[in-house]
Amino acid sequence: MSGRFRVGAAVTGIAVLAAAGLIAANGAQADGPVGAAKLPTAEQKLLRVQDQAQALEGKLGTRAIGSYLDDTGALVVSVSDAATADLVRQAGAIPKLVQYTAAQLFAVKAQLDDLATGSSAGRVKSWYVDPISGTVVVTAPRGTNDAISKRFLRKAKANGGKVTLRRSAGIASTTDEQFGLLGGYQVDKNTGYTCSLGFNAQTSDGSRIFLTAGHCTAGKPSFSRNGYVIGNTRSSSFPGNDFGTVSVIEGWDQQGRVERWGADDVQIRGEADAMVGAELCKSGKSTGWSCGRIVARNVTVNYGNNKVVRGLFQHTACVEAGDSGGANMTGDYAQGITSGAALISGQCLDKHGQTNESYSQPIGEALSASGASLVLG
Repeated sequence: MSGRFRVGAAVTGIAVLAAAGLIAANGAQADGPVGAAKLPTAEQKLLRVQDQAQALEGKLGTRAIGSYLDDTGALVVSVSDAATADLVRQAGAIPKLVQYTAAQLFAVKAQLDDLATGSSAGRVKSWYVDPISGTVVVTAPRGTNDAISKRFLRKAKANGGKVTLRRSAGIASTTDEQFGLLGGYQVDKNTGYTCSLGFNAQTSDGSRIFLTAGHCTAGKPSFSRNGYVIGNTRSSSFPGNDFGTVSVIEGWDQQGRVERWGADDVQIRGEADAMVGAELCKSGKSTGWSCGRIVARNVTVNYGNNKVVRGLFQHTACVEAGDSGGANMTGDYAQGITSGAALISGQCLDKHGQTNESYSQPIGEALSASGASLVLG
């Protein structure tokens, strides 16, 4: 991922009502007094830090394990040797020395990816290279004792200190909803399931589409809203990835906005790549607007039945059934599309006193694969 916010040209034209599951962020701030110095906003500071992280990780290449924001908002880069740590300091960031190299950690993750897709990961939820701990973090439900899960965890733990095993409640599940025609912002499939609309977009040949989760478009259903047809599935990628596109017929007004559920819509200004430590808010038809922070990127998630998705990012906003495909935002920049979450009895973990574990498909990959650009506000 590039680690950069990108602002595209707004798509204009006839259009269509982008009615379901979009989110919204805050609009422009009021101008200050004439001649007053304008301090950078928190969002502008984050833009600069993300650009700094991109440039530094690009320069360091495989010598960097990854980067993240600490509690003060400063950029921290995890490295495994003193010489590289000096380069990080010279670039104005904070180095964190960890025991293992990036090559060692990503080799472990690749091994687990292959095991999950070639065989099964059982009930194990996710795994990723974590720049904060300098290990591969593997998350499994407490009390997991089935044979397949135990085999996967044995393979993971055979890597010794390179792996940190984390236990938490809930099972990873995609968050589409079966037979639910509920109120709020949603898109309905002709198969009887509901999902949320992510983002409106336009392809390079001028086709009008919206993006949603790939498990929502699997089987190539048609979509409608409030009983009116929106269009048919155009492309679908799941498992492996989790994004799909739906063609939008004439009569709907595609808008570059996201619904914020009880507050002003957020106008979409562009797209962003996930940065560990950054705030993230998501919109979906079931839980509306909820916020948290990004805790990991390039996460591999096991949804069971050999449905393994790679390259997701993990965050702590609440996500439940019916939110699948909905928009993920940092400020007024598109970050991703809701994929799934760890749930207890269908509910977010925070409703049971624990930190949410939610998963999203990065928007950049979905747009690139679809040859599309966002409709901006």
